[in-house]
Amino acid sequence: MAKRCGLTLTAFLVLGLFFSCCFSETNHPQTNKKSAHLDSFGSSAIFPLHGNVYPLGYYSVSLSIGNPGKRFDLDIDTGSDLTWVQCDAPCTGCTKPREHLYKPKNNLVQCEDPLCAAFHSPASFPCNNPSDQCDYEVEYADQGSSLGVLVKDYFPLKFTNGSQLGPRLAFGCGYDQKHSGLSMPSTTGVLGLGTGKASIVSQLSRLGLTRNVVGHCLSSQGGFLFFGNDLVPSSGVMWTPMSRNSNHYSSGPAELVFNGKPTGVKALNLVFDSGSSYTYFNSKAYEALVKLVRSDLKGKPLKDATEDKSLPICWKGSKPFKSVHDAQNYFKPLALSFTNVKNVQLHISPEAYLMVSQHGNVCLGILNGSEVGLESTNIIGDITLLDKILIYDNENQRIGWAPANCNRLPNVDQNIVKVFPSVM
Repeated sequence: MAKRCGLTLTAFLVLGLFFSCCFSETNHPQTNKKSAHLDSFGSSAIFPLHGNVYPLGYYSVSLSIGNPGKRFDLDIDTGSDLTWVQCDAPCTGCTKPREHLYKPKNNLVQCEDPLCAAFHSPASFPCNNPSDQCDYEVEYADQGSSLGVLVKDYFPLKFTNGSQLGPRLAFGCGYDQKHSGLSMPSTTGVLGLGTGKASIVSQLSRLGLTRNVVGHCLSSQGGFLFFGNDLVPSSGVMWTPMSRNSNHYSSGPAELVFNGKPTGVKALNLVFDSGSSYTYFNSKAYEALVKLVRSDLKGKPLKDATEDKSLPICWKGSKPFKSVHDAQNYFKPLALSFTNVKNVQLHISPEAYLMVSQHGNVCLGILNGSEVGLESTNIIGDITLLDKILIYDNENQRIGWAPANCNRLPNVDQNIVKVFPSVM
């Protein structure tokens, strides 16, 4: 199962800045001389990602927080709003040495702060004393959780136009973490990139520093993340409206298409979630897909690899597969056809729903969400988002995608590219 497998969790990335920034003790960003004339919504910020779908099962970004800045590696998650880091408070369930934890310094968010209300419904969090600290608790679909307190601190950022800023943003200082699975996470927390007012992108937008747009481009080698709309392609993007009355990046309804033919599996409402390694269909859609795939494999030199427990369904060939490329010709392409928009499909090539395990078997990377408590929810996870630029446009309430080389930054200032050559 995915390290972050559901409708919650995320990780934030900021440049590991190699420049000097001036910081203000107020809540407003202070800029250096070069950025003093930054126009409102004048630019975007872009960050390299590290990770893969398998074997790591997550994508992370390195974020600098504080003055002086301290770096934290965070899981990126478009399925949740809250950004949090492990907290030296002391900490229960923290996986990092104390020197790598975040130390609060009289910077707690108070109960009366509007951002506190953004994390809670009024009924669940009555503010009895305005000066009380703002506590939080977040639970994830993989049964992991974080309990802590909200704080504010400086986030050094460098924008694509060269401007340097140090906005003071709210995030969680988690002092009680519970982890799912057998292995402990190697990251220090989560970067919440969801639709809510508490997300980092929403906070930056309200400060007038960038548009309320977030995007990512995932590859088998990492990829990149961006805030703002400067990197949105001017053409070639498939757009679908965000679903109303949803707290997630959701859209639909859509129909499942197999090898270019409609399957009759309709009314699929989809949640795009970078915090999920794999894609999840509800039981009806999943069972229909498995039946179609198995039927299409008849007569082909693949056998069930029931001994491989990497994922629920795996196949072995005459010899071990080294990559999905070796097995892709045995499988047909899929698509999700959006019925509320004309001629809009999310194409899913075999590489976008298969993975090769450490045993050399090819496995189905679309799982039964009903078996992990997702009920009728359908999640589009990282495996299906590979090699596509994904845009979550909160300002225009739409989600877009286009094929892309996610190992290369598109059309940005070369001075910015030099800061992180690892994505080139």
